[in-house]
Amino acid sequence: MDTLFNTKFEGDPASHSQPGVQLKSNTYDLQESNVNLKLTIVSTVGFGDQINKEDSYKPIVEFIDAQFEAYLQEELKIKRVLHNYHDTRIHACLYFIAPTGHSLKSLDLVTMKKLDSKVNIIPIIAKSDAISKSELTKFKIKITSELVSNGVQIYQFPTDDESVAEINGTMNAHLPFAVIGSTEELKIGNKMMKARQYPWGTVQVENEAHCDFVKLREMLIRVNMEDLREQTHTRHYELYRRCKLEEMGFKDTDPDSKPFSLQETYEAKRNEFLGELQKKEEAMRQMFVQRVKEKEAELKEAEKELHEKFDRLKKLHQDEKKKLEDKKKSLDDEVNAFKQRKTAAELLQSQAQQAGGSQTLKRDKERKNSGFL
Repeated sequence: MDTLFNTKFEGDPASHSQPGVQLKSNTYDLQESNVNLKLTIVSTVGFGDQINKEDSYKPIVEFIDAQFEAYLQEELKIKRVLHNYHDTRIHACLYFIAPTGHSLKSLDLVTMKKLDSKVNIIPIIAKSDAISKSELTKFKIKITSELVSNGVQIYQFPTDDESVAEINGTMNAHLPFAVIGSTEELKIGNKMMKARQYPWGTVQVENEAHCDFVKLREMLIRVNMEDLREQTHTRHYELYRRCKLEEMGFKDTDPDSKPFSLQETYEAKRNEFLGELQKKEEAMRQMFVQRVKEKEAELKEAEKELHEKFDRLKKLHQDEKKKLEDKKKSLDDEVNAFKQRKTAAELLQSQAQQAGGSQTLKRDKERKNSGFL
C-alpha cells in the first residue's frame, strides 16, 4: 500500500500469533497536486494464522455488512445528509495469494466465494519474484481455472465504455496481477527507481517486464476507481439493501401487483411484532407457571423427606430412651439387691458378735465359780 500510493502509512507489523481474525481500519487524507482523496485501509490481521481456519472469513463478512448497515441506516433517516456522509463501505478487496506456484488454498476459495457478492475482489499474487516467469504464467492459468470452476466471481474491469474498453479488456486477461512492493529507491542507469536488490540482480517495481504493479495501479487508481465505487453501490449494496428490507417485510408490490403502502407495511409489521411479542409473553408466563409448579413439587417432596427423617429420628430417640430406662431399672434393681444383701450380712455379723460376747461372759463366770470351790 505504501508503494501503491507513494506514501508512508502509519502502523506496526502485526504478529502471526493472533487468536482470531481482527480487522483494523485506518483513514488517511491524501493529496496529489489538486486532487484530494480520503482513503480507508482495512487490514485483516491474523487471517489464515489459526490452526482451525473454518470461520476465518466471518469477521470480514460481518465488517463489510456492518458498513452496509451503517449506510442503510443513514439512507433511511427522514433528514439525510448523504452528500456529507463519510462512506465507509469497502469498494475494493485486494486479495493476496501466496506465490506457491501450485494452486489456491481451500481457505482462499471459501473466503472469496463468501465475499464475491459483497465486495469487488481483485486477486493479487504477492511477492511474485519468488517464482520464475514460466511458473508464474502457469500459476495464473491455474488460479483463473480454479476460480471459474468454483463459481467465484472476481471484479472484471468494465468494457462497456469505449474510452476504456480496450485497455480494460487487455487488463482482464492479466488477472490475477503478480506484484512486488518496495519503498526503497535504487539508482538504475541515470534514474532513481523503486526496486528490490538481491544478490542475483535487481527487481524493478515499476518495470512491467518484472511485475504487474503498474497495471494494478493504473486499473485501481487512474482508470476504474469510480467504477469500483459504482459497482459497490449498484450491485453489492443494493443486494444487501434488498435482502435487509425484505427481511423487514418491505416489498415493491403486494400479491395483486399493486404498489405497497409504507403505512400498511409498517402496520402489518407492527401487528406481526406485537403478535410475536404476545406469544413470547404467553410462553414466558407458561414457563414461569411450570417452573413454579416444579419448584412447589420439589419443596413438597423435600418437606415429606424432612418429616420422614424427623419421624425416624424421633422413633430412634424413643427406642434409645426406652433402652436407657430399662438399663437404669436393671441397675436400680441390682443396687437394691446389693443393699439387701449388705444389710443381711451386717445383721448376721452383729448377731455373731453378740453370741460370741455371751459365750465369753459365761466361761469367765464358770471359771470364777470353780476358783471359789
